[in-house]
This record gives sequence, structure tokens and C-alpha cells, in this order.
Amino acid sequence: MTRTVSVVICAYTDERWDDVLAAAASVSGGQSVAPHELIVVVDHHPALRDRLERALPEAHVIANAQARGLSGGKNTGVAASTGEVVAFLDDDAVAGPDWVRTFAEGYDDPDVLGVGGLTLPWWATDRPAWFPEEFDWVVGCTFVGRDPGPVRNLLGGNASFRRDAFDIAGGFPTHIGRTAARARPLGCEETEFCIRVAAHRPGARFVHDPRAVIWHRVPAAREGFRYFRSRCYAEGLSKALVTRSVGAAAGLAAERSYAAVTLRRGVTRGVRQAWRGDRHGLARAGAITAGLLTTTAGYAVGSLARSAS
Repeated sequence: MTRTVSVVICAYTDERWDDVLAAAASVSGGQSVAPHELIVVVDHHPALRDRLERALPEAHVIANAQARGLSGGKNTGVAASTGEVVAFLDDDAVAGPDWVRTFAEGYDDPDVLGVGGLTLPWWATDRPAWFPEEFDWVVGCTFVGRDPGPVRNLLGGNASFRRDAFDIAGGFPTHIGRTAARARPLGCEETEFCIRVAAHRPGARFVHDPRAVIWHRVPAAREGFRYFRSRCYAEGLSKALVTRSVGAAAGLAAERSYAAVTLRRGVTRGVRQAWRGDRHGLARAGAITAGLLTTTAGYAVGSLARSAS
């Protein structure tokens, strides 16, 4: 195999020290095909950068040279990388042994500019009985309804891009992604990026390949309904920022289908499960409804704020 894959992990806090080391170990020592290089980008935290540089001699540890936040860190990693493909792994996730191999093999078609993988939740305790799989994106994981094959956009914590994508459309938008300073967990920087790439390159394809597996840690603080609602609301705000950048038609196309098909089926399934004796079925159906309404409210507030500015 000749296609080279650079892996970028973005870190920002000492609180995830063990997680970052585990993420790096899963890339540098646990892959069936070794990555071309491992780059760890530290977000404006000199002490953490120095500490990680000592702890990870196999990695190239650098400081975020752009705006504070996840997008700036990713853009810094892309600029420092030299592989034909750039892959991104969350700092609180571990990659399966064929993760790099799957990405390296995913670009035989020249129209494929991005390949993403399957992200499974690694719960601190157990999945809450009320938590619907249709909303696993709330905890940074792949949700029910996301089938293998072409997709509009990849999910940022388990994604790879052909280097050409960044030459075509620039980098990730720093006004959309997460920063430590923001009170709400905003995201969707990879959604905006994929839509922008596709607009610049007609025929470009992004592919979801579930063979590229990672496990994403879900701490106990994210297992509660309060975090669920907060993350849904933030997603709505983020979608408003995306539509401001790329337009509502492109920015909401996948979301409309997800709400009309995937969530409707989820509610129906929850009611049927309750009828058959699963006492948590109605709770899951209710959570789907609450999540959709909360996300819609966040989008409405974000859109109104955009109109007023």
C-alpha cells in the first residue's frame, strides 16, 4: 500500500491526559497499517504541549497556530502534515486496528475526497435505557440511520480527507467549531467544510465506511437528560451557523430526511416496544421528540440572531 495517511489528534486540556495517551497509542502502536505520521495539536496550552511532547516521542506535538478551538487545531494539523490523506481522531477516542488501513484503501476512486468511519459509544457506566440510538450524535457517535456509502458530510471525530480537499476549499471554519471559551458545545465545522468542498468540486463524494471503527468515551456527565437537551440545542445553533455559510438548501437537506424518516421510525419503534412490554420504549420515543423540538428551537434562535445581526 503506497497511500500515506497522516493522523491528527487535537488536545486542549489536562483533564483528558489519559485519554490523549490512549488515543495516540491506538494509532502509533495498534494499527495493522502504520500511519505516515502522528501529529498532536495542543490548543493554546504551552504546559500541556511540553508535557505531551515528553510523553509522546513517537508523535509530532505542536501548538495550535490558528484561532483557539477545534477548527484552528485541525487546520494547524493539516498544515503540518505531509501525508496524501489526513485523518482526524478525537482526543477521547481509541481507534480499531484497521482504522488507518480502511482510510488508506478508501481513495481508489478519484472522486472520493473524504472517508469517515463508525464511532461507537464507550459509556462510563451503561447506555441509559431512555437514550435513543437515533441521537448517538449527541455523544459524538454514529447514529442509527447513517448507512454505509455516500453521505453529505463526515463526522469530525472519525474522518479522513484527501489532501486535495483542503487545496480546493481551504480549511475548517473557525467561527463554527468548538472552543473551550464557548459555554455551549457547538460543532458542525466538518459539515460546513464538506458542503463547501462539494460546492467547489462537482462530483466530489464523501463516504461512510463502518470498517473504520473507533470507540468514543462518554463520561457520566454526558449520560443525563440535561446534557442531552443542551447538546441538541447547541446543534440547532450550529446548524444556523452552517446555513448562514452554505445556505439552507444544502445545510439542512440531510437533516430534513433524518427528521422525516429516521426519527419518525424511531418514535414508532419506541411505541411498539412499549406495547410489547419494554417499559423504556415510551421514554426513548419521548426523548426523540424532545431532542427534535430542542434542536429546532436552537436553530430558530440561531437564525433569528443571524437576521438581527
